[in-house]
Amino acid sequence: MGLEQVLADEIASIGGEDIELGYRAVEFRGTIETMYKANLLLRTAMRILVPIASFDAYNEKAYYDQIRLIEWDKFMNKEDTLAVDAIVCTSFSTHSHYVALKAKDAIVDYFRDKYGIRPSVDTFRPTLQVNIHLSKDHCTVSLDSSGEPLFKRGYREAAVEAPLSEVLAAGILKLTGWDKQTPLYDPMCGSGTFLTEAAMMATNTPPQIMRRHFTFQYWMDFDKDLWIRLKKEAYEAVTPLSTPIVGSDRDRNALIATRKNLVSLGLEDQISLKHVSFEDSHPPFESGMIVMNPPYNERLRESENEEMYKIMGDQLKKTYQGYTAWIISSDLQAIKCIGLHASKRISTMNGSLDCKLLRYDLYSGSKKAKYNVNN
Repeated sequence: MGLEQVLADEIASIGGEDIELGYRAVEFRGTIETMYKANLLLRTAMRILVPIASFDAYNEKAYYDQIRLIEWDKFMNKEDTLAVDAIVCTSFSTHSHYVALKAKDAIVDYFRDKYGIRPSVDTFRPTLQVNIHLSKDHCTVSLDSSGEPLFKRGYREAAVEAPLSEVLAAGILKLTGWDKQTPLYDPMCGSGTFLTEAAMMATNTPPQIMRRHFTFQYWMDFDKDLWIRLKKEAYEAVTPLSTPIVGSDRDRNALIATRKNLVSLGLEDQISLKHVSFEDSHPPFESGMIVMNPPYNERLRESENEEMYKIMGDQLKKTYQGYTAWIISSDLQAIKCIGLHASKRISTMNGSLDCKLLRYDLYSGSKKAKYNVNN
């Protein structure tokens, strides 16, 4: 939520047309090439679905019959494997697992009746992954071209508790308007998701550069030559990192996790990491942008959370004049204690948590000294 326009802009940049924003979704039209690019290049998409049928279904029988009418042998052979997932809201059934099971039964029965053989189910890596969206008795049947969700970039070798989603981190960086040239600092970097996503954006590295499998590669109309060409073009567009990016954290284990993740992408020598708490930190550049996701701990007393945010605000005011700071937080009460006026507020979600992304402009009264950016 809150990233719909960001995603729409990304889709337009790869050639998508007739783009329409929905709730936590964006619809567009395009060629097979556009769909391949969407999977490879979009940083704020979770999965790319290709609708193949849409109908009203007011009860279980009507739903089964409509699924059964689809010509499934246009999309898979009888020897192929199948998986079905469903999203259900306000319909004849409230159980997504049951709705998925009935769709699977209809598809399997289609092949049994026509060919005398039932395709097997494979939830790990199926040939065809079907997505059902059932809302207010209207059903949309789609093919999931991605397979595993696209936030699974493949670089996360290690993580801290409750890491920020890769898709959300990339989306926040885009919401800030970061130009990929302004120096970037994350003083509470955790396992380094902001740092890694920023480095991939600044170097034009495809977010799925490490992905080996997409479900569309098993489809009957898969164009292998086109896919090889698109990957080659994307990889050749990668450039060296020239933007200063720095991360720090008070937790050594978090920095160890960050370094492991950077190593998996070959970025460990290009991003500086420091072991220091934010209240003891110093600006790594004369000016730049701060982006941070303060730790959230339900076990902390309200007063402790508020004190943490007060310390953050004091440090920003005292030490980081000349910077722009962006903070995402789900503690909407404690963030008031930061003691600064937010020039921008954006609503979004981190998992199931309602969050605010806030911008603070830290005006400088005098020129500040430069600091080295050594490890």
